[in-house]
Amino acid sequence: MLYKIVFKRYGVIGRIVNVLGVLALVGLGSSPTRAGEAFKVLALGDSLTAGYGLAGPKAFPRQLEAALRDLGHHVTIINGGVSGDTSAGGRSRLDWLVDGTIDAVIIELGANDGMRGLDPASTRQNIDWIIRTLKAKQVPILLTGMLAPPNLGADYGAEFNAIYSQLATQHGIALDPFFLQGVVADPTLNQADGLHPNAQGVAVIVKRLVPQLLAVLKQKKRAP
Repeated sequence: MLYKIVFKRYGVIGRIVNVLGVLALVGLGSSPTRAGEAFKVLALGDSLTAGYGLAGPKAFPRQLEAALRDLGHHVTIINGGVSGDTSAGGRSRLDWLVDGTIDAVIIELGANDGMRGLDPASTRQNIDWIIRTLKAKQVPILLTGMLAPPNLGADYGAEFNAIYSQLATQHGIALDPFFLQGVVADPTLNQADGLHPNAQGVAVIVKRLVPQLLAVLKQKKRAP
C-alpha cells in the first residue's frame, strides 16, 4: 500500500504523540474558556477534512465537534475542507473563510500536493503564507503535518516531510506531526481506496487532536 513504508517509519512518533495527547487531556481537565463562552474553529483542508466518502456526522469536523462537546467544551467546527484541494487552493480560500468570527484554525493541507508530486518549495510557501496571514489576524493555529508518498523518492520525501516541523518551529505554532498517524496502512480504519479514513479512522484522528486543539484554544484571549 502507498503509505506502508511511511507508517513503519513514523510508528514510534505516533505512539509518542498519542501518549502526549492523553497527558495533555488529563492536564487540561476543565474547559479552556470561561463558563458559557463559545469558540468557532475553522478546519481548513482537503478531502481528509471535507469527509470524502463519509456521511456528514462521520466526517472529521463533525466528529471533532461532537467529541469536544461531549467533554463540555462549547466549540463549533467549521468544515473548510474541499476534496482535491492543494495548499494553493487553501491559500486562495483563506481570506473569505476567516471572517473575524474565527477563534482558531486547524490547517490540514498538503496531501494532494504530495500525491501530485508538486514542488515542495511551493507547498511550503503556500502554507507559510497561510500561517503568516492568520498570525497577523491573531488567530491561533494547529498545523497538522502530511508525509509524501514513498514512491516519489527519498530526496522529494525528505524535502516535503520537513515542511511542517520547520514551519511550526519558525512560527512558534502547535504541530501535530502527521494527520493520518495511527490510521494509514490499516485496512480496518480506511475506506476501500486505502487513502481516506473511514468513520473509525476519523475517530482515531479526533481522539489524538482533541487535547491539542484545546491547548491551542487556551491561547485565544477574549476581552471581558
